[in-house]
This record gives sequence, structure tokens and C-alpha cells, in this order.
Amino acid sequence: MDCKSVLITGCSSGIGRCLAEGLHQRGYRVIASVRQTKDLAALQQQGIECLLLDVRDSDSIRAAVATVTELTGGTLYALINNGAYAQPGAVEDLSRAALREQFETNLFGWHELTCQILPIMRRQGYGRVLQLSSLLGYVTLTYRGAYSASKYALEALTDTLRLELHGSGIYCCLIEPGPIESRIRANSILAYQRHIVPATSAHRRYYEAVEKRLEKEGHAAPFTLPPEAVLKKVIHALESRKPKARYRVTFPAHLFAWLKRLLPDTWLDALLRSI
Repeated sequence: MDCKSVLITGCSSGIGRCLAEGLHQRGYRVIASVRQTKDLAALQQQGIECLLLDVRDSDSIRAAVATVTELTGGTLYALINNGAYAQPGAVEDLSRAALREQFETNLFGWHELTCQILPIMRRQGYGRVLQLSSLLGYVTLTYRGAYSASKYALEALTDTLRLELHGSGIYCCLIEPGPIESRIRANSILAYQRHIVPATSAHRRYYEAVEKRLEKEGHAAPFTLPPEAVLKKVIHALESRKPKARYRVTFPAHLFAWLKRLLPDTWLDALLRSI
């Protein structure tokens, strides 16, 4: 395989780290981005090129794109938008600030970065844009409204972008994982502590129960898979002559896509409330 350059965001841990390492081992020229300087060394020790990028900051995005352009001589085979977090909380407990912060990281930054990378791909006449969405980008669960809203919006923008890129040689794909081993749970706890005030909420009993459950070590959702399951789908999206519009990962991701097509809304709602 020719050494194709790939920019991946959010590579400090979890899915992003796995993608960076896996694609590097497969022969891609990986440019891995992280938000904090302390996360650079572990990737650089493996021979992976790294840069700092905070998708919430337009100046950081512009600087990263300039660095990528310089490193690759103005070419880039693929952009993989990955870095994100999940803001928990009942919809009525979400402030405008909490929603804005969720969308800045999970949508607006990805959009701005993609729009700055697309001219590179248009000039060369080919490219791949892979968006790490979620099972919660097409079904919702209680107390995950902010995250689902950001992923639903990502799905809509990506579907539209795919239509608009038709015939350009640039393919746009959604990767839709269900439960995957990552740090998203730990980051969600921090977001919860920043923005949710349980004592004044009508949902305080739920929050109290969740806090007790989170104290237990080793708790994971059923059907959770390691991030290598996502890597497998990403490789197909990068290397297939005609990649799919969507790649679902884990049994729940496939199951709920099927159930959403078949079940009436009231039945699906009852099932989702029970989870």
C-alpha cells in the first residue's frame, strides 16, 4: 500500500489512540492530534507524527491545518474526526452553556476543521472524511440528550456533505459505534460535575442512583467491544473502492438501527426508557 497520509483528531486515548496506532502499523502516514502536550510523547515514541489541536479553538484549527499542509506537501488522503465527549443530564437540566460546550467540541470544531481540509482534497481530486458518530446519533436514551443532539446534527451535516461531494472523488462516511471501551465515561463524569446540580433537579433521585453505581469499579455496558472493532470498520472505509455511507459497530448499533425501522415510536420509546 502507498503511504497515505491521515489526520486523526482526539488521539490521546480510546478509539483515537487505537486508530492512530493501528493505521500507523498498517503503513499509513498518521498525523495524530491531541489537546495536551503531555499526550504527545507516548505516540511519538511509536514513530507517529503528532500535533496539538483543540477543535474548540479556531486559531488552533488553522495552525494545525497549516502544519499538516507543510508536513505533507499540501496533500492529505483522509481526515478522521474523532475527539468528542458526552455531557450527561436530563434535558431540562442542561443550560445553554452546557449545550454550547457540547456542540463546540462534538460538532462545530469538526465542521470547521473539515471545511479547511476539503480544499486540499478538492485540489488533488480524492480523499476520505470519516466522522465518528454513535448509536446515539440515530436513537436517543434518557439523560443523554446533549450528546445525542450533537451526534444527530453531525449525521445530518455529514449526510448533506456526502450528497454535495458526489462526483468529487471525496467520500464521506459515518462510523456509528455502540458501547466501546474508552475514557468517555470518565470524561462524562467531569462534564456532569461541571454543569449538573442534582440537589435542585426534579431528577435528583436518578442522579443519586447513578452516582452510587459509578462508584463500583469495572462497570461496563453490555456488548462493549474494544476499540479495535472500530479500527476494522475504519480500515474498510479507507480502503474500499466504494466505501459505505455508514459503518455500525457492536451488536446494539445494528439492533437499534433495525428496531428503529420496524417498531412504532411508542414501542421503541418503551424499550429505550427501560435501558
